[in-house]
Amino acid sequence: MDNGASSYRRFLEGDENALGEIMEEYFFPLVFFVNRYVRDVHAAEDISMDVISDLLVRKRYNGKAKFKTYLFMMGKSRALNHLKKARRTGTAELSEADGAYDGEDELIARAAADERRRAVNAALDKLPRDMRAAVHLIYFEDLTYDEAARVMGKSRKQVDNLLYRAKKELRVILGEEGRKLL
Repeated sequence: MDNGASSYRRFLEGDENALGEIMEEYFFPLVFFVNRYVRDVHAAEDISMDVISDLLVRKRYNGKAKFKTYLFMMGKSRALNHLKKARRTGTAELSEADGAYDGEDELIARAAADERRRAVNAALDKLPRDMRAAVHLIYFEDLTYDEAARVMGKSRKQVDNLLYRAKKELRVILGEEGRKLL
């Protein structure tokens, strides 16, 4: 049983500390994942909070999937619903400012790492949605191929193919400059 499932079970049994454990371990990874779809960090935070709130209020998790996989499936679904609604209403997306840190000294010290992150994120943003999601789930969230396939609603082979094509595309997008950065 994974840690999320045991924390969730303890929460249902009345342990208040378990909610903090769930939030600490899963909230920001979920926000980061949802943001890959909606490209608006504030909307991603709202969607992620809704997912966790819904999970806690409606108590739908049944343990058939890993807790993290279940959260990410719900997050993906909510993100896609948000995008559909935004298209219908004509809502514009907010773009997150790059490098919005308070400490300039910290930014200077991390200049090389930030440049690499920006190049990789810019390259990832050029990929189609499914490729971006597959890369994020496998490499940023450390899900297995089977778990990623379940989150994305695809087969394991489709996820494998998406990752292969994504890597190929990233090599082209990043080119010689990307090889230097990575």
